[in-house]
Amino acid sequence: MASAAAPHLVVHSLREQIREHILEGIVSGRWKPGERIVERRIAVELEVSQTPVREALRELEALRLIDSAPNKGVRVRSLTPADLKESYPVRAGLEQVAAELAAVRLAADPSALEREVAALRAADAELDGEAQVRHTVAFHHELVRAAGNAVLLHSWESLGIEVWTTLSIRWLSPAPRAYAEEHQEIVDAFVRADPAITDLIKAHVLSCAPQV
Repeated sequence: MASAAAPHLVVHSLREQIREHILEGIVSGRWKPGERIVERRIAVELEVSQTPVREALRELEALRLIDSAPNKGVRVRSLTPADLKESYPVRAGLEQVAAELAAVRLAADPSALEREVAALRAADAELDGEAQVRHTVAFHHELVRAAGNAVLLHSWESLGIEVWTTLSIRWLSPAPRAYAEEHQEIVDAFVRADPAITDLIKAHVLSCAPQV
């Protein structure tokens, strides 16, 4: 894949790079709702085979961002704030369970969460929206990972949290938030073994949902 295709991406596989390239095109309006996304053209543009492009498109279809149909190809779905909001109650429930399972571990060693809070402070100071999304998602990923439950982690990852968070922030353009501050409150609650930590996590996740 040509390095100039998407220089801002920080990802770990070719499929992820392609997925993020397509996602960026959807978010920026390069592909409008209802418009066709041509697999072969993306492969030529990014100088890759069609196989990883097809894999990336399948992943985006599983996340309900695109639709595919025989003889009609792949097209961008028309999404509403209500569509973006649907995953948040599910995510809140999963993270409540994660917080309960991870409470003792994170009280003893919150360093994984603290690293993401430090990165969020820098992102907040620079008003770097992409970094805010990246480290917000990473914070919650570390929280779920700390639960030590593979089924829970897989369920959370399958929601496509980074994709939906990106779309919610970029499309709906909410007022600036102090991301580091609100996540520091969560770390502090774990450290002091706050018995209300699961309620705090639920309220926090739901507060991030799009308003409809």
